[in-house]
Amino acid sequence: MLRRYVTTGIALAVGALASTGAFAQETTKIGLVLPLTGGLAAVGKQVQAGAKLYVDKNGATVGGKKIELIVKDDAGVPDNSKRLAQELIVNDKVAVIGSALTPSAMAVGPLSTQSKTANVVMVSGTSGVINPGNPYMVRTSFTLGQQSGIIAEWAAKNGAKKVVIVQSDWAPGAEATAVFTEAFTRAGGQVVEAIKVPLANPDFAPFLQRARDLNPDTLFVFVPAGQAGTFAKQFAERGLDKAGIKLIGPGDIVDDNDLPGMGDAMLGVVTAGIYSTLHNSQANKEYVAAFEKANNYRPNFISLGGYDGMHLIYEALKTTGKFRHLPVVEQDQVIGVISIGDVVKHRVQEMEQESAALRDYIQSA
Repeated sequence: MLRRYVTTGIALAVGALASTGAFAQETTKIGLVLPLTGGLAAVGKQVQAGAKLYVDKNGATVGGKKIELIVKDDAGVPDNSKRLAQELIVNDKVAVIGSALTPSAMAVGPLSTQSKTANVVMVSGTSGVINPGNPYMVRTSFTLGQQSGIIAEWAAKNGAKKVVIVQSDWAPGAEATAVFTEAFTRAGGQVVEAIKVPLANPDFAPFLQRARDLNPDTLFVFVPAGQAGTFAKQFAERGLDKAGIKLIGPGDIVDDNDLPGMGDAMLGVVTAGIYSTLHNSQANKEYVAAFEKANNYRPNFISLGGYDGMHLIYEALKTTGKFRHLPVVEQDQVIGVISIGDVVKHRVQEMEQESAALRDYIQSA
């Protein structure tokens, strides 16, 4: 699950704080700002469950210090996210802050930069969320562009010619649409129209009817995890599942937790996603079983952001004060990373050159 290279980034972020009050305590506090109420509460609950499962499995002590997980509910409102993140940083003195949905992550990001607080983005699939000038910020989720580009190429190769897009009207939806459109048109396909659906309390029915009236052969859809069940129901009610229109999209539209209740309307749907509960590996089987036992519902790809986020934080805390890598900074921008091996190799080469020069001097004397 964990991408090893990311550990270096968060280790640098955490390591930079090793001498601050956040790490001077016997307890290392980790704050999570998540939507636990409101229309996207299902997202926050998956992240929280994934994070808690990792702590329960691996223990609440790492690097000789106790871990305290502090979870705040922002209800998916960016102003709440910013306020709660400020409280976690200033009052609770958290060492690391985890953020979720795109609007909330964008609200928390600048606070991470200003306060030099390590920030792990556990959900947002929008590329622009990660500020390349902030060495304290990393992502353990995915980008919608990756999935949308792949499914666009697949669609073009498998007979799709005329596509209508239905997207939730927010940054992730815009990215999914832009990347899909570029890849699909480059492959010779036509995007007839991109239809935007309000994010809050969506009623997909009129938008699906509009899509059907445009008579596409394929419908590309992005709705966030947690709304897929409602979408599937209305997709079937409008008869699109029997109209010969192929349904494709990123993995959100076949959310693992919602899928059992979607019925036959989702048969034949093709998606490009990062995870499935049916992945046939022992590690995944154990993960799904432990998650279901602890929560009485299935994990989805969102839960991995929380699980991997805590894995990343734990690994970084283990390396605090024992750096194998250091950032290379130029004009306040991180332009690369240098390993301790690079430094040692360079120094050995210098010593060999000095030794050779000394031998030459002695021999010529």
